[in-house]
Amino acid sequence: QVQLVESGGGLVQAGDSLTLSCAASGRAVDTYTMAWFRQSPGKERQFVARIRWSDSTTINTDFVKGRFTISRDNAKNTVYLQMTSLKPEDTAVYYCAADRLSWSSSDLSYEYWGQGTQVTVSP
Repeated sequence: QVQLVESGGGLVQAGDSLTLSCAASGRAVDTYTMAWFRQSPGKERQFVARIRWSDSTTINTDFVKGRFTISRDNAKNTVYLQMTSLKPEDTAVYYCAADRLSWSSSDLSYEYWGQGTQVTVSP
């Protein structure tokens, strides 16, 4: 069993930066693929980024365009999402997800989820 707890969300202004954290606990969680998704009201959950234990990463370039970075600290079992140049359209609940086997951008492929952290970007 894996538990994920996100933190770091909040209300910021357009152009600001924010770093989200996801603290993971559970057996061998440092070998899991970790990912960030986001969901805005009335929209489907959207892939943001993922990272392997080996630090291989993938970012959704459709909307990120160099603004977001995913990283992990295996010693702390924590994954980070650094967000810069935030835009109002980045407003969403951001979720951390984990899976032992997946290397996918589909939320259906991830077994474990955190409760989410709200990010609100004002114009």
